[in-house]
Amino acid sequence: MLNRVIRGIAGTFILISLLLAVYVNINWLWFTAFVGVNLLQSSITRWCLMEDILKKFGIKNSGEASCNS
Repeated sequence: MLNRVIRGIAGTFILISLLLAVYVNINWLWFTAFVGVNLLQSSITRWCLMEDILKKFGIKNSGEASCNS
């Protein structure tokens, strides 16, 4: 469950930032890059800030692997 929520949030952030870059300001691509760098970092370090945030909101892992399965 947690892994699916994290992937959904990351995908949503990327799509929203791409739309904002096209229709508002090209500098929104920096947010897209930020999300990508965080995904890459979590795959290397096996630590994911979004996972920690979601756990504080009560979303359980339900036996799945964490952020980078």
